[in-house]
Amino acid sequence: MAVLSLHNVDYAIGSHPLLTDVSLHLHRGDRLCLTGRNGTGKSTLLRLASGRLEPDAGQLSQDADVQVAILDQEFDPGMKGSALEYASWADAATLDEPELQAARLHAAEEALTRLSVPFDTVLTSASGGMIRRVMLARVLASRADVLLLDEPTNHLDIDTVLWLEEYLKRVSSRDGTAMIIVTHDRAFARAITTRVAELDRGRLHTAECGIDEFQRRREIMLEQERSVHREFDRKLAEEEAWLRKGVKARRRRNEGRVKRLIEMRETCRNRRQEESSVRLQAGSGLRSGDLVFETENLSFSYGAEPIVSSLTTTVMAGDRVGVVGPNGCGKTTLLRLLIGDLAPVSGSVYRGTNLQIAYFDQMRALLAPESTVFENIGEGYDTVESGGQSKHVIAYARDYLFSEADLQKPAGVLSGGETNRLLLAKLFARPSNLLVLDEPSNDLDAETLDLLEELLLEYKGTILLVSHDREFLDNVVTGCLVFSGPATVSEHVGGYSDWRDRIAMQGIDADPEPTRNGDASSPDQARPVSRVRRLSYREAQELEALPGRIAACEAEMEQIHEALADANLYRSDDGGKVQQLSVRLSELEQESEDLYERWQELLSIEEGQA
Repeated sequence: MAVLSLHNVDYAIGSHPLLTDVSLHLHRGDRLCLTGRNGTGKSTLLRLASGRLEPDAGQLSQDADVQVAILDQEFDPGMKGSALEYASWADAATLDEPELQAARLHAAEEALTRLSVPFDTVLTSASGGMIRRVMLARVLASRADVLLLDEPTNHLDIDTVLWLEEYLKRVSSRDGTAMIIVTHDRAFARAITTRVAELDRGRLHTAECGIDEFQRRREIMLEQERSVHREFDRKLAEEEAWLRKGVKARRRRNEGRVKRLIEMRETCRNRRQEESSVRLQAGSGLRSGDLVFETENLSFSYGAEPIVSSLTTTVMAGDRVGVVGPNGCGKTTLLRLLIGDLAPVSGSVYRGTNLQIAYFDQMRALLAPESTVFENIGEGYDTVESGGQSKHVIAYARDYLFSEADLQKPAGVLSGGETNRLLLAKLFARPSNLLVLDEPSNDLDAETLDLLEELLLEYKGTILLVSHDREFLDNVVTGCLVFSGPATVSEHVGGYSDWRDRIAMQGIDADPEPTRNGDASSPDQARPVSRVRRLSYREAQELEALPGRIAACEAEMEQIHEALADANLYRSDDGGKVQQLSVRLSELEQESEDLYERWQELLSIEEGQA
């Protein structure tokens, strides 16, 4: 029996229908991952399920004794007092029960400790990331029957995300806690999901499977939908052509056909098209020198608190380096030391020649919140450079899913996902040979994150990347700088999982006492080098389709060879047929060679990740 249900819910913002006839039934122990593009209504659906919003039509139903707790994207305007006071808050019924009140206090203390939040943190002066963790602690401490979690991994370091995974699986199995989770963290979603639901053009599609299987089914479903639309459009075109003939259409016996055509036109107008995809393209800059950074005994501290101690490392052109560590350890500080925003207390940083830096700042300081989207992208100009070409700001912004109406919005009113897309648009409009990315994946939907991964893999310059998304790190970086102890940064070859696997094989903790920085005798202290990467979802689909494309190419080549072998073709060739076939054969031979080369390339990647 469902503990919470939405029945035929409609919800619109102004004249824009956001949710249409949405039904969802959540059962005890469900861990449902809610996916969909940014702006499709995922957060709205959670608020409807929590009762914070009233639907335009349909209804919410739940058991009388079921408690629901929601982690919202928006901060609670009533937040005040200390972190412990807010996280352990309980309703009047709980306050009348001393045992329940004590249990709530203990649960809040445990959650805050796990989330690295001091109990006495003053909320009115806390950072946004700290407030998000306090809000999460309050939801976890509630021990509610239904948890509605909107991006729960934002502002959590990787170790804390791993703890949260295990915690949610444990309370789901032990207590039957049901959950709806919105997350951009694919590894997190893959680890906890028992069901998947996707919001797509106002409709909700659910499946009893994991994320990877759902993606496979989704592609099949979308292709079937496209096929149905193509057939519908063909019939509509035929009916339109029939009507244009005129005379017969006006006869009474054909009025039914005219009526059906009108209905088909209306159906076509009401069809909600597939969402456009973000088109990411980084502006290429000058070639930098082979040496990008070299540090010697680099140290930095804030007052008496050491942040980085005696770091000696080298970053070469083309390296893709991940910076890994818990919240507050100094990852952003290290980036700023490397690019020159901060001066070291001791030691040195050498920066290579011709560096053109594009810096994706975690605090989004690159954006002017009072300025419009247009003004932020154009910076006083109507055009930007994209992929070596000049583009009007309106056309360029459309690549990042901003409509002309969106261009007049102040940047400060955008959602988290829209803000990140705007920052990427502004960043990639600049020529660069060094990308410095501090948490770029926050609030991006899965498709945009995949495209960002592909852009970074194709980027010709050097990348420094801070992220708590394990899969994103594994797919992009070739080496890691890991904060493996207080003020200690160690250097490791490969991605995040490679580092975890290596220390697991050595039988040591994930925060080991590292060998001294710069110790060339340790294989892990070598400069990051290229590693075998994983196939992206799109590449896996391409690999699956390549044998069929190669077969089709070879079949056409065989047909042309047979045609050219026919002597009659040369006797009657007065229209250049032989030349046309020869040119086509040459094109197919080159295409076949390219397809085989691409097939071998993707196969080698697949074999490397197996």
